[in-house]
Amino acid sequence: MTLLADLLSTVFERRVRSDAAARLGDRSLEELARDLIGSSGEMSGLALARAMLDRYAALEDEAKLAFFHFLAGALGVDQAAVRAALEALGEGQTKASYRAFMAASEPPRQELIRRLNQVPGATGALVQMRADLLRLGHGDEALMALDLDFRHLFASWFNRGFLVLRPISWETSAQVLEKITAYEAVHAIHSWADLRRRLEPTDRRCFAFFHPAMPSEPLIFVEVALTQGIPGSVQALLAEGRPALPEAEADTAVFYSISNCQAGLAGISFGNSLIKQVASDLSAEVPGLSTFVTLSPIPGLAGWMEEQELEPGDDTRLRQLAAYYLTRAKGRGDAPRDPVARFHLGNGAQVHMLHTRADTSEKGNAQSHGVMVNYLYDLSRVTQNHERFAEGGEIAASAEVRALAQAADKTLTQE
Repeated sequence: MTLLADLLSTVFERRVRSDAAARLGDRSLEELARDLIGSSGEMSGLALARAMLDRYAALEDEAKLAFFHFLAGALGVDQAAVRAALEALGEGQTKASYRAFMAASEPPRQELIRRLNQVPGATGALVQMRADLLRLGHGDEALMALDLDFRHLFASWFNRGFLVLRPISWETSAQVLEKITAYEAVHAIHSWADLRRRLEPTDRRCFAFFHPAMPSEPLIFVEVALTQGIPGSVQALLAEGRPALPEAEADTAVFYSISNCQAGLAGISFGNSLIKQVASDLSAEVPGLSTFVTLSPIPGLAGWMEEQELEPGDDTRLRQLAAYYLTRAKGRGDAPRDPVARFHLGNGAQVHMLHTRADTSEKGNAQSHGVMVNYLYDLSRVTQNHERFAEGGEIAASAEVRALAQAADKTLTQE
Protein backbone atom coordinates (compact mmCIF):
# COMPACT_ATOMS: atom_id res chain seq x y z
CA MET A 1 0.00 0.00 0.00
CA THR A 2 2.84 2.35 0.84
CA LEU A 3 4.48 1.86 -2.57
CA LEU A 4 1.15 2.38 -4.31
CA ALA A 5 0.47 5.55 -2.28
CA ASP A 6 3.94 6.88 -3.10
CA LEU A 7 3.42 6.12 -6.79
CA LEU A 8 0.04 7.84 -6.87
CA SER A 9 1.48 10.83 -5.01
CA THR A 10 4.32 11.11 -7.52
CA VAL A 11 1.94 10.86 -10.48
CA PHE A 12 -0.33 13.49 -8.91
CA GLU A 13 2.59 15.82 -8.24
CA ARG A 14 3.81 15.55 -11.84
CA ARG A 15 0.27 16.18 -13.13
CA VAL A 16 -0.04 19.29 -10.94
CA ARG A 17 3.30 20.61 -12.21
CA SER A 18 2.35 19.93 -15.83
CA ASP A 19 -1.09 21.52 -15.51
CA ALA A 20 0.35 24.53 -13.71
CA ALA A 21 2.99 25.12 -16.37
CA ALA A 22 0.42 24.81 -19.17
CA ARG A 23 -2.27 27.03 -17.66
CA LEU A 24 -0.27 29.73 -15.88
CA GLY A 25 2.09 30.53 -18.71
CA ASP A 26 4.14 33.67 -18.23
CA ARG A 27 2.19 35.20 -15.36
CA SER A 28 4.54 37.04 -13.01
CA LEU A 29 5.36 35.74 -9.55
CA GLU A 30 3.50 38.70 -8.07
CA GLU A 31 0.37 37.88 -10.10
CA LEU A 32 0.57 34.25 -9.03
CA ALA A 33 0.84 35.35 -5.39
CA ARG A 34 -2.32 37.45 -5.62
CA ASP A 35 -4.13 34.60 -7.39
CA LEU A 36 -3.07 32.09 -4.72
CA ILE A 37 -4.32 34.29 -1.88
CA GLY A 38 -7.66 34.70 -3.67
CA SER A 39 -8.09 31.08 -4.78
CA SER A 40 -10.85 28.99 -3.24
CA GLY A 41 -10.43 25.65 -5.01
CA GLU A 42 -8.01 23.06 -3.63
CA MET A 43 -6.74 21.93 -7.03
CA SER A 44 -6.21 25.45 -8.33
CA GLY A 45 -4.47 26.38 -5.07
CA LEU A 46 -2.08 23.44 -5.37
CA ALA A 47 -1.26 24.32 -8.96
CA LEU A 48 -0.61 27.96 -8.09
CA ALA A 49 1.53 27.07 -5.07
CA ARG A 50 3.59 24.60 -7.10
CA ALA A 51 4.07 27.11 -9.90
CA MET A 52 5.14 29.82 -7.49
CA LEU A 53 7.71 27.64 -5.75
CA ASP A 54 9.13 26.42 -9.07
CA ARG A 55 9.27 29.96 -10.42
CA TYR A 56 10.93 31.30 -7.27
CA ALA A 57 13.57 28.56 -7.25
CA ALA A 58 14.71 29.62 -10.72
CA LEU A 59 15.17 33.30 -9.83
CA GLU A 60 18.48 35.11 -9.50
CA ASP A 61 19.15 37.07 -6.32
CA GLU A 62 18.06 40.40 -7.78
CA ALA A 63 14.66 39.02 -8.73
CA LYS A 64 14.30 37.27 -5.36
CA LEU A 65 14.96 40.58 -3.62
CA ALA A 66 12.32 42.29 -5.76
CA PHE A 67 9.81 39.58 -4.80
CA PHE A 68 10.59 40.09 -1.11
CA HIS A 69 9.99 43.83 -1.50
CA PHE A 70 6.63 43.02 -3.09
CA LEU A 71 5.68 40.83 -0.12
CA ALA A 72 6.88 43.48 2.35
CA GLY A 73 4.94 46.27 0.65
CA ALA A 74 1.89 45.16 -1.30
CA LEU A 75 1.04 42.22 0.97
CA GLY A 76 1.66 43.94 4.29
CA VAL A 77 -0.86 44.94 6.95
CA ASP A 78 -3.71 47.26 5.92
CA GLN A 79 -3.23 49.90 8.60
CA ALA A 80 -6.61 51.54 8.03
CA ALA A 81 -8.38 48.19 8.43
CA VAL A 82 -6.45 47.50 11.63
CA ARG A 83 -7.42 50.89 13.10
CA ALA A 84 -11.09 50.34 12.25
CA ALA A 85 -11.08 46.83 13.69
CA LEU A 86 -9.31 48.00 16.85
CA GLU A 87 -11.87 50.77 17.31
CA ALA A 88 -14.71 48.27 16.98
CA LEU A 89 -12.97 45.93 19.43
CA GLY A 90 -12.63 48.79 21.91
CA GLU A 91 -16.39 49.37 21.81
CA GLY A 92 -16.97 45.85 22.99
CA GLN A 93 -15.18 42.54 22.52
CA THR A 94 -17.39 40.01 20.85
CA LYS A 95 -16.61 36.95 18.80
CA ALA A 96 -17.24 38.95 15.63
CA SER A 97 -15.20 42.02 16.65
CA TYR A 98 -12.28 39.91 17.83
CA ARG A 99 -12.34 37.80 14.65
CA ALA A 100 -12.37 40.98 12.55
CA PHE A 101 -9.42 42.38 14.47
CA MET A 102 -7.42 39.14 14.06
CA ALA A 103 -8.15 39.08 10.33
CA ALA A 104 -7.15 42.73 9.88
CA SER A 105 -3.96 42.48 11.92
CA GLU A 106 -2.60 39.48 10.00
CA PRO A 107 -0.87 40.53 6.76
CA PRO A 108 -1.95 38.68 3.60
CA ARG A 109 1.62 37.42 3.14
CA GLN A 110 1.17 35.10 6.13
CA GLU A 111 -1.75 33.42 4.43
CA LEU A 112 0.32 33.26 1.23
CA ILE A 113 3.10 31.40 3.05
CA ARG A 114 0.56 28.98 4.53
CA ARG A 115 -0.95 28.27 1.12
CA LEU A 116 2.47 27.75 -0.42
CA ASN A 117 3.05 25.06 2.19
CA GLN A 118 0.24 22.89 0.76
CA VAL A 119 2.35 21.02 -1.79
CA PRO A 120 4.88 18.22 -1.15
CA GLY A 121 8.35 19.53 -0.44
CA ALA A 122 7.11 23.05 0.22
CA THR A 123 8.28 23.24 3.84
CA GLY A 124 11.91 22.78 2.87
CA ALA A 125 11.50 25.24 -0.01
CA LEU A 126 10.06 27.85 2.36
CA VAL A 127 12.93 27.32 4.81
CA GLN A 128 15.31 28.02 1.92
CA MET A 129 13.22 31.06 0.94
CA ARG A 130 13.69 32.48 4.45
CA ALA A 131 17.43 31.76 4.23
CA ASP A 132 17.47 33.88 1.06
CA LEU A 133 15.51 36.61 2.83
CA LEU A 134 17.95 36.73 5.75
CA ARG A 135 20.90 36.75 3.37
CA LEU A 136 19.58 39.39 0.98
CA GLY A 137 17.52 41.55 3.33
CA HIS A 138 19.92 42.10 6.20
CA GLY A 139 19.70 45.71 7.37
CA ASP A 140 16.45 46.46 5.51
CA GLU A 141 13.81 47.15 8.17
CA ALA A 142 10.86 46.40 5.90
CA LEU A 143 12.33 43.03 4.92
CA MET A 144 13.16 42.21 8.53
CA ALA A 145 9.51 42.93 9.38
CA LEU A 146 8.59 40.44 6.63
CA ASP A 147 10.94 37.95 8.27
CA LEU A 148 8.89 38.16 11.46
CA ASP A 149 6.01 36.59 9.54
CA PHE A 150 8.19 33.68 8.42
CA ARG A 151 9.54 33.31 11.94
CA HIS A 152 6.06 33.42 13.48
CA LEU A 153 4.83 30.60 11.24
CA PHE A 154 8.01 28.53 11.54
CA ALA A 155 7.87 28.72 15.35
CA SER A 156 4.57 26.82 15.12
CA TRP A 157 5.48 24.46 12.29
CA PHE A 158 8.78 23.47 13.95
CA ASN A 159 7.40 23.24 17.47
CA ARG A 160 9.15 20.60 19.60
CA GLY A 161 6.04 18.43 19.46
CA PHE A 162 6.52 17.94 15.71
CA LEU A 163 10.24 17.12 15.83
CA VAL A 164 11.64 13.60 15.74
CA LEU A 165 14.90 12.73 17.51
CA ARG A 166 16.90 10.16 15.57
CA PRO A 167 20.27 8.60 16.39
CA ILE A 168 22.88 9.02 13.65
CA SER A 169 25.20 6.05 13.23
CA TRP A 170 27.57 4.66 10.64
CA GLU A 171 24.59 2.67 9.32
CA THR A 172 22.54 5.83 8.67
CA SER A 173 21.88 6.57 4.99
CA ALA A 174 24.75 8.09 3.03
CA GLN A 175 22.47 10.99 2.07
CA VAL A 176 22.08 12.03 5.72
CA LEU A 177 25.74 11.33 6.58
CA GLU A 178 26.87 13.61 3.76
CA LYS A 179 24.72 16.37 5.21
CA ILE A 180 26.08 15.82 8.72
CA THR A 181 29.58 16.22 7.27
CA ALA A 182 28.63 19.38 5.40
CA TYR A 183 26.71 20.99 8.27
CA GLU A 184 29.31 20.35 11.00
CA ALA A 185 30.04 23.89 12.21
CA VAL A 186 32.32 23.43 15.23
CA HIS A 187 34.98 20.82 14.41
CA ALA A 188 35.21 20.19 10.68
CA ILE A 189 34.83 16.61 9.43
CA HIS A 190 37.58 16.11 6.86
CA SER A 191 36.85 12.65 5.47
CA TRP A 192 34.64 9.59 5.71
CA ALA A 193 37.23 8.06 8.04
CA ASP A 194 37.01 11.13 10.27
CA LEU A 195 33.20 10.85 10.32
CA ARG A 196 33.42 7.13 11.09
CA ARG A 197 35.59 7.81 14.15
CA ARG A 198 32.81 10.04 15.49
CA LEU A 199 29.96 7.59 14.89
CA GLU A 200 31.08 3.96 15.00
CA PRO A 201 33.01 3.41 18.29
CA THR A 202 31.03 2.20 21.30
CA ASP A 203 31.83 5.39 23.21
CA ARG A 204 30.51 7.78 20.56
CA ARG A 205 26.96 8.95 19.84
CA CYS A 206 25.27 11.43 17.51
CA PHE A 207 21.65 12.58 17.57
CA ALA A 208 19.67 14.88 15.29
CA PHE A 209 16.25 16.47 15.18
CA PHE A 210 14.22 15.96 11.98
CA HIS A 211 10.84 17.29 10.87
CA PRO A 212 8.34 14.95 9.18
CA ALA A 213 8.04 17.36 6.24
CA MET A 214 11.84 17.32 5.75
CA PRO A 215 12.75 13.69 6.60
CA SER A 216 16.20 13.74 4.99
CA GLU A 217 17.25 17.16 6.30
CA PRO A 218 18.67 17.31 9.84
CA LEU A 219 17.66 20.52 11.62
CA ILE A 220 20.29 20.37 14.37
CA PHE A 221 22.60 17.63 15.62
CA VAL A 222 24.84 16.99 18.58
CA GLU A 223 27.94 14.80 18.76
CA VAL A 224 28.58 13.06 22.07
CA ALA A 225 31.61 11.34 23.60
CA LEU A 226 31.25 8.93 26.52
CA THR A 227 34.26 9.32 28.81
CA GLN A 228 35.66 8.72 32.26
CA GLY A 229 35.85 12.13 33.88
CA ILE A 230 35.57 15.54 32.26
CA PRO A 231 37.92 15.99 29.27
CA GLY A 232 39.93 19.12 28.57
CA SER A 233 41.13 18.60 24.99
CA VAL A 234 39.07 18.19 21.85
CA GLN A 235 42.09 16.85 19.97
CA ALA A 236 42.29 14.00 22.49
CA LEU A 237 38.58 13.28 22.05
CA LEU A 238 38.93 13.12 18.26
CA ALA A 239 42.36 11.49 18.08
CA GLU A 240 42.90 8.91 15.38
CA GLY A 241 43.70 5.46 16.73
CA ARG A 242 42.53 6.15 20.29
CA PRO A 243 41.15 3.09 22.14
CA ALA A 244 37.38 3.08 22.56
CA LEU A 245 36.09 3.17 26.13
CA PRO A 246 33.75 0.30 27.05
CA GLU A 247 30.29 1.71 27.57
CA ALA A 248 30.06 0.25 31.09
CA GLU A 249 33.09 2.27 32.20
CA ALA A 250 31.75 5.66 31.09
CA ASP A 251 30.58 8.09 33.76
CA THR A 252 30.42 11.31 31.69
CA ALA A 253 28.60 12.32 28.51
CA VAL A 254 30.39 15.14 26.67
CA PHE A 255 28.48 17.24 24.14
CA TYR A 256 31.46 18.40 22.10
CA SER A 257 29.77 19.72 18.97
CA ILE A 258 26.30 21.17 18.36
CA SER A 259 25.52 22.32 14.82
CA ASN A 260 22.44 24.07 13.46
CA CYS A 261 21.86 22.89 9.90
CA GLN A 262 19.28 25.18 8.31
CA ALA A 263 20.07 28.86 7.82
CA GLY A 264 16.38 29.43 7.16
CA LEU A 265 15.54 28.34 10.72
CA ALA A 266 17.82 30.87 12.42
CA GLY A 267 16.25 32.08 15.64
CA ILE A 268 14.04 28.99 15.97
CA SER A 269 15.42 27.32 19.10
CA PHE A 270 16.06 23.58 19.08
CA GLY A 271 19.27 23.27 21.09
CA ASN A 272 17.71 23.40 24.54
CA SER A 273 15.27 20.60 23.76
CA LEU A 274 17.94 18.58 21.97
CA ILE A 275 20.45 18.56 24.83
CA LYS A 276 17.86 17.76 27.49
CA GLN A 277 16.28 15.00 25.40
CA VAL A 278 19.65 13.43 24.58
CA ALA A 279 20.76 13.61 28.22
CA SER A 280 17.54 11.92 29.28
CA ASP A 281 17.84 9.19 26.64
CA LEU A 282 21.50 8.54 27.44
CA SER A 283 20.72 8.28 31.16
CA ALA A 284 18.32 5.46 30.37
CA GLU A 285 20.66 3.79 27.87
CA VAL A 286 23.89 4.03 29.91
CA PRO A 287 23.02 3.83 33.62
CA GLY A 288 26.57 4.63 34.74
CA LEU A 289 26.44 8.20 33.43
CA SER A 290 26.34 10.78 36.21
CA THR A 291 27.79 13.90 34.57
CA PHE A 292 26.65 15.78 31.48
CA VAL A 293 28.94 18.50 30.17
CA THR A 294 29.96 20.24 26.99
CA LEU A 295 33.45 20.85 25.70
CA SER A 296 32.75 24.16 24.03
CA PRO A 297 34.66 26.79 22.07
CA ILE A 298 34.85 30.40 23.26
CA PRO A 299 34.57 32.10 19.88
CA GLY A 300 34.74 35.71 21.05
CA LEU A 301 37.58 35.50 23.56
CA ALA A 302 40.50 36.45 21.31
CA GLY A 303 38.59 39.35 19.76
CA TRP A 304 37.62 40.71 23.18
CA MET A 305 41.20 40.45 24.43
CA GLU A 306 42.43 42.31 21.37
CA GLU A 307 39.90 45.09 21.97
CA GLN A 308 41.00 45.36 25.60
CA GLU A 309 44.67 45.23 24.56
CA LEU A 310 45.27 42.20 26.78
CA GLU A 311 48.07 39.70 26.22
CA PRO A 312 47.39 35.99 26.89
CA GLY A 313 50.34 35.54 29.25
CA ASP A 314 50.77 32.12 30.86
CA ASP A 315 48.13 29.40 31.22
CA THR A 316 46.92 30.72 34.58
CA ARG A 317 46.40 34.25 33.29
CA LEU A 318 44.67 32.95 30.18
CA ARG A 319 42.22 30.91 32.28
CA GLN A 320 41.57 33.96 34.44
CA LEU A 321 40.85 36.13 31.44
CA ALA A 322 38.56 33.47 29.96
CA ALA A 323 36.64 33.21 33.25
CA TYR A 324 36.28 36.99 33.40
CA TYR A 325 35.14 37.15 29.78
CA LEU A 326 32.50 34.44 30.18
CA THR A 327 31.05 35.75 33.44
CA ARG A 328 31.59 39.54 33.26
CA ALA A 329 31.95 40.71 29.64
CA LYS A 330 28.63 42.01 28.32
CA GLY A 331 27.20 42.28 24.85
CA ARG A 332 23.96 43.73 23.53
CA GLY A 333 21.30 44.27 26.17
CA ASP A 334 23.62 43.38 29.06
CA ALA A 335 23.64 39.72 27.98
CA PRO A 336 26.89 37.74 28.06
CA ARG A 337 29.03 38.78 25.14
CA ASP A 338 29.97 35.27 24.06
CA PRO A 339 27.28 33.65 21.83
CA VAL A 340 28.00 30.09 22.95
CA ALA A 341 27.84 31.20 26.59
CA ARG A 342 24.47 32.86 25.96
CA PHE A 343 23.15 29.65 24.46
CA HIS A 344 24.23 27.29 27.26
CA LEU A 345 23.54 29.67 30.15
CA GLY A 346 20.09 30.32 28.66
CA ASN A 347 19.54 26.55 28.71
CA GLY A 348 20.34 26.40 32.43
CA ALA A 349 23.94 25.20 32.28
CA GLN A 350 26.79 26.29 34.56
CA VAL A 351 30.23 27.59 33.54
CA HIS A 352 32.12 24.72 35.11
CA MET A 353 35.78 24.33 34.07
CA LEU A 354 38.29 26.06 31.79
CA HIS A 355 41.13 24.42 29.88
CA THR A 356 44.10 25.95 28.10
CA ARG A 357 45.62 24.23 25.05
CA ALA A 358 42.29 22.48 24.66
CA ASP A 359 41.82 23.25 20.95
CA THR A 360 45.16 23.54 19.22
CA SER A 361 43.68 23.80 15.73
CA GLU A 362 44.19 26.94 13.68
CA LYS A 363 40.56 27.90 14.31
CA GLY A 364 40.83 27.24 18.05
CA ASN A 365 43.96 29.35 18.43
CA ALA A 366 42.48 32.16 16.35
CA GLN A 367 39.19 32.45 18.24
CA SER A 368 40.23 31.72 21.83
CA HIS A 369 44.01 31.16 22.03
CA GLY A 370 43.15 27.46 22.39
CA VAL A 371 41.00 27.83 25.53
CA MET A 372 37.81 25.75 25.83
CA VAL A 373 35.13 25.57 28.51
CA ASN A 374 32.96 22.86 30.03
CA TYR A 375 29.36 23.89 30.62
CA LEU A 376 27.79 21.56 33.18
CA TYR A 377 24.21 20.39 32.70
CA ASP A 378 23.17 19.38 36.21
CA LEU A 379 19.72 18.01 35.40
CA SER A 380 18.52 18.74 38.94
CA ARG A 381 19.42 22.44 38.61
CA VAL A 382 18.98 23.44 34.97
CA THR A 383 15.47 24.83 35.52
CA GLN A 384 16.59 26.94 38.49
CA ASN A 385 19.69 28.16 36.62
CA HIS A 386 17.61 29.03 33.55
CA GLU A 387 15.06 31.01 35.55
CA ARG A 388 17.71 33.01 37.41
CA PHE A 389 19.51 33.79 34.18
CA ALA A 390 16.31 34.73 32.32
CA GLU A 391 14.88 36.88 35.11
CA GLY A 392 17.95 38.60 36.51
CA GLY A 393 20.88 37.76 34.26
CA GLU A 394 22.50 35.66 37.00
CA ILE A 395 25.29 33.47 35.59
CA ALA A 396 25.72 30.07 37.17
CA ALA A 397 29.43 29.33 37.64
CA SER A 398 31.49 26.91 39.69
CA ALA A 399 33.53 28.15 42.64
CA GLU A 400 36.70 27.60 40.61
CA VAL A 401 35.49 29.76 37.73
CA ARG A 402 34.29 32.50 40.08
CA ALA A 403 37.69 32.55 41.78
CA LEU A 404 39.46 32.82 38.42
CA ALA A 405 37.21 35.71 37.37
CA GLN A 406 37.85 37.52 40.66
CA ALA A 407 41.62 37.11 40.24
CA ALA A 408 41.34 38.56 36.72
CA ASP A 409 39.30 41.47 38.07
CA LYS A 410 42.08 42.39 40.52
CA THR A 411 44.76 42.04 37.86
CA LEU A 412 42.88 44.14 35.33
CA THR A 413 42.23 46.83 37.94
CA GLN A 414 45.96 47.03 38.69
CA GLU A 415 46.86 47.18 35.01
